[in-house]
Amino acid sequence: MNPPSVAAKRPKGPLVWRDMDQSTLDDAYDQLVWGPNRDQLTKRRIANSAAMRARIREPKRFAYGPTPIEGLDVYPAIASGAAKAPVAIFVHGGAWRTGAASDYGFLAEPFMHVGAHFAVLDFVKVDDTAGSLFPMAEQVRRAIAWVFGNADRFGGDRDRLYLISHSSGSHLAGCAVTHDWSKEGLPRDILKGATLSSGMYDLEPVRLSKRSEYVKFTDAMEHELSAIRHIDKLHTPLIVSYGTYESPEFKRQTRDFAAAVKAAGKPVELLVGDGYNHFEMLETLGNPYGLLGRAVLKQMGLRGS
Repeated sequence: MNPPSVAAKRPKGPLVWRDMDQSTLDDAYDQLVWGPNRDQLTKRRIANSAAMRARIREPKRFAYGPTPIEGLDVYPAIASGAAKAPVAIFVHGGAWRTGAASDYGFLAEPFMHVGAHFAVLDFVKVDDTAGSLFPMAEQVRRAIAWVFGNADRFGGDRDRLYLISHSSGSHLAGCAVTHDWSKEGLPRDILKGATLSSGMYDLEPVRLSKRSEYVKFTDAMEHELSAIRHIDKLHTPLIVSYGTYESPEFKRQTRDFAAAVKAAGKPVELLVGDGYNHFEMLETLGNPYGLLGRAVLKQMGLRGS
């Protein structure tokens, strides 16, 4: 189903990617075309995060690197019968250009109440890296490594780390789950599970889209930061998802990634949010009975707690 702005008839230009001309491909990587309520949901997310912090508690802030942006917010577990609690690590989206950890605090509450810590990462934006995605991917990996090495500072269990992500954050999370962690002397299965929602796992078509106006893609970037090309390094059970009202390319990217993981004989579950657009999918994570909230809690062994 096409939104009105996409469905309008217009002459088709030369094909750029599969059966898409430049205009169609650009629309396919612009979620605002498919989710016109983005700004409303952004305001609600920020307001709900502020309300949650006022109602429950402010997070603990930790630095995982030397620059000011390299920090993470940890919302400690409220209910936990064990000395160490599992840790959910969230990587936010925003087209690699926007977003901050404080905007996503509302997601933590369901996890806190069932005995899990919830960590939200801050990382540099692509507009501040001369258009390179490498620093962003490296910071996300370094933040995960920091949580593994320092989980005891907030009562976390380093052997129960779970990664959660949305949108461009799922691109970065995909790079993390297909990273060779042994290069840093860390367990290959440092992440015991990951739920990647509404992401991109092959940068080739993204490079051809209007996103190349602010991301300075190179052959090395396209290859090294396309998770679908490095499934041999994957040692984490995956859940991947998309909404039926997302762009056709985001849906295809997720389906193709899930199919490739399955073909490699590795565990993956594909979830489809019927009636949700790209931005609405995220709200299901902040609800223990929502599509993503229920799935992640089950993956963490916390469902029904």
